Amino acid sequence: MVSLDDLKARYPDLESFRFGDGPQMCAELLALVRSGAKTATCGALRDFEAGEPMPKVGRRDVALNWDGSPALMIETIEVTQRRFCDVDADFALAEGENETLEGWQADHRRYFERNGGWSPEMMLVCERFRLVEDFA
Repeated sequence: MVSLDDLKARYPDLESFRFGDGPQMCAELLALVRSGAKTATCGALRDFEAGEPMPKVGRRDVALNWDGSPALMIETIEVTQRRFCDVDADFALAEGENETLEGWQADHRRYFERNGGWSPEMMLVCERFRLVEDFA
């Protein structure tokens, strides 16, 4: 099993993060990436302005299991910013979590309400990525 320290030694600009806001959601989202269903993710711009590392095209990042061990390496292929209300079905479905834009909106509204607040006008950082390596 590879350690995060080993990965940071190989990739000096490597960032790490967890999908979701709890162990179950994290595991479910990692499974969606592994299956190929999830090729995009988003976060509130406010979180990045508060210090969370902004995704960068071409950078490889490690998605962690909830316990902090490396799960996957992804490479960012696109980063855009848009308001929650302007997220289209193409991006929402690329997140792999819902079968409709409306389902994505409902789930993400609940997520953002739990994590700092929600507004239809809130700015999101929208990232598309590809799976590079699975450490399972």
